[in-house]
Amino acid sequence: MFSIHGSLFAQAEPDDIALSNNDFENAFYESLTQKGIENYDKAITALEKCLKLQPQNATVYFELGKNYLAQKKYKEAYTNFEQATKIDPKNKWFWVGLYDVCYETKDFSQAIIIVNKLVEFKKDYEEDLVSLYMNTQQYDKALALINKLNDNVGKSDMRDNYKMQILRDVKYQGTEKDNLIEQIKKYPKEESNYVALIFLYSESNQEEKAMEVAKKLETEIPTSDWAQVSLFKYHLNNKDGTSTVKAMNLVLASSKIDNKIKHRMLNEFLIFAKDKPEFEKDLEKAISYFVNDKEVKVAKEIGKFFHAKKNWDQAIRYYDMHLRTDSEDLETMLLLLQAYAEKQQFELVAKKAASLTELYPLQPQFYYYAGLGYNQMKNFKKAKDLLEVGLDYVVDDAATEINFNIQLGEAYNGLGDIKKKDSHFLRAEQLLKNKKQ
Repeated sequence: MFSIHGSLFAQAEPDDIALSNNDFENAFYESLTQKGIENYDKAITALEKCLKLQPQNATVYFELGKNYLAQKKYKEAYTNFEQATKIDPKNKWFWVGLYDVCYETKDFSQAIIIVNKLVEFKKDYEEDLVSLYMNTQQYDKALALINKLNDNVGKSDMRDNYKMQILRDVKYQGTEKDNLIEQIKKYPKEESNYVALIFLYSESNQEEKAMEVAKKLETEIPTSDWAQVSLFKYHLNNKDGTSTVKAMNLVLASSKIDNKIKHRMLNEFLIFAKDKPEFEKDLEKAISYFVNDKEVKVAKEIGKFFHAKKNWDQAIRYYDMHLRTDSEDLETMLLLLQAYAEKQQFELVAKKAASLTELYPLQPQFYYYAGLGYNQMKNFKKAKDLLEVGLDYVVDDAATEINFNIQLGEAYNGLGDIKKKDSHFLRAEQLLKNKKQ
């Protein structure tokens, strides 16, 4: 850092040289001291004194660049770092100074030029180059470099994320398919390449090619769970239920496969098996894999699926299954009561709903179903009593209030109180008119 170019002082007397050396070193140390206490103006003044003594000292320009950068005087910083590289282009840190300025000013295009130079010093800078290509939307160069780095130094989460972003654009998928095919040839036991290629083929509706890759994956890596994801779809499309179930169970038991994929598979199998009672046990087994799933209540959702299809027996079955693991789910309780009512199992409706009014005394819907059940059982007195209590808990819910008044009209009709029957039916009719307006 403090080397003195002898040629500059070739004509000077020895005492003059020593004096110049002392002046330079004193000024340089002063600049370091001032920079250390963030007094950048004084540091710059000291460095300018150094330049007068040694105008071709690259280190002085480098230090000037650092002081200007600290002051956010980017133009001056860049000029000084650049001058340092011109004097000594083999010093990596002078180029790093230029990169720092480009990074701070978000001049990514210029940064690419600088980093390409830095790569000559250290290959690690190729990681920075990937990010710079992404920032300047040079996705073709980014993808090529990502694949090169993946091959040479292994994959990274950051590069994987960049790659996913690039491959959302169809025009880059062809290049990536070719790359993955080549990678599979080179590394036939690397599972991730097969998975990525299956995904790309599936995204571009090339299902047959996706199946070919899945089968090749199964051959090369028989224990691969990912092969079963694609084979499941293949068997499902071919209506091969036995093979579909085998593939599904392997995937559902796997800790490698994301839950979103598992949920999608279960939904597809549910649609396939809905009219096939021979697969009911397989469906139950599939649901058992999701018992501890906090995000999606699978048995409940399957109950809702059958509910929408008006398959009340299956809806009841899966609602009951869900309530065994979540006994306080009020929504499922109400869906279950509705399913029983649709099946006209009014004794069950009445008993279950009446017991629920004791556990949840502020929930009007339970009183409604209890009243409905007892009305259908001709126990009008009990129906009336429960409905009148429940009606007090109905707040700002016209639809529920209409239902209560209809059932109260039925109860009073059964009790022979025509005046109150008419009163409740008229109230229901008025509410219905108001609701339509």
